[in-house]
Amino acid sequence: MDRELALEIVRVTELGALSSARWIGRGDKNAADDAATTAIRSMFDSVSIDGTVVIGEGEMDDAPMLYIGEKVGNQKGPSVDVAVDPLEGTEVVACGLHNAQSVIAIADKGSLLHAPDIYMEKLACGPELAGKLSLEDPVEVTLQKACLFSGKSLSELTVMVLDRKRHEQLIHSLREAGVRIKLLGHGDVAGAIAAALPDSDVDLYMGSGGAPEGVLAAAALKCLGGEMQGRLLPDGPLEQQRCVRMGIANPTRVLYMEDMVGTGDVLFAATGVTSGEFLNGVRFIGKERAETHSVIMRAQSRTIRYIRSIHFLPGKEIPDGQTVRQNVASL
Repeated sequence: MDRELALEIVRVTELGALSSARWIGRGDKNAADDAATTAIRSMFDSVSIDGTVVIGEGEMDDAPMLYIGEKVGNQKGPSVDVAVDPLEGTEVVACGLHNAQSVIAIADKGSLLHAPDIYMEKLACGPELAGKLSLEDPVEVTLQKACLFSGKSLSELTVMVLDRKRHEQLIHSLREAGVRIKLLGHGDVAGAIAAALPDSDVDLYMGSGGAPEGVLAAAALKCLGGEMQGRLLPDGPLEQQRCVRMGIANPTRVLYMEDMVGTGDVLFAATGVTSGEFLNGVRFIGKERAETHSVIMRAQSRTIRYIRSIHFLPGKEIPDGQTVRQNVASL
């Protein structure tokens, strides 16, 4: 993939973030999601890719745009898979909380896992521990291995976990082992990425979250040299059948990086909507300007670029309603 695509993609996530940020704290998660989705779909028309959405807003019958199988881009560039979460954290935005972001990953065609919208058990780590851990190990064994290969003691390890009732036993086991726990209120993608960021104090990310978010996080972790292992958690026969229909013959086997994001190049971009683990949220400056904070990463080079942009709002239509009419040429 052409490296110039990186800046094209981050312009898409910027518009998604700016659009949904109008709904921060206003209690309407659907309007926030609609604004981000419509903005991103519109902006994709200017991107030089022949893209197919493999992770998006849902099946074609359930989502009017960015549905699985939809073609995006101007069809003049490389053939790629697209994973997109226009607004990771719809309720976060509605309530004015932390860690909402607009996220896109792009990989060579046929690379990204068609992940169903179900839970996935996850284990994420940075480059130091990549290839040395196993999701099939008990928690205690994983922690022992992490200590061995990182040179840290248990009391020096930090594990990030989503603060959910389903993780009560996991949190108990971690506390019994004596590690530090960093509980995350929201932001499954950002939480997994935190385990691989160079300046992060997080060593491991453990627990379960959405499978589509797992693939997006795996894309970022590949760019960072880290690792994600996952295992789908289908709840009953219907979800198992859905996994099989989406090409996952054995829904409960461990999924590795090559299963989720392939072996080729990957681009990952995210723009913060509300401030979180590694991105600042949209900040409106007076009536005419807004600041965004984004990250763009590429697996081939492992370069991490943080982009701070100041947008002149009269030069573009940023919605405060549930639809977007976007003049992409103005961006």
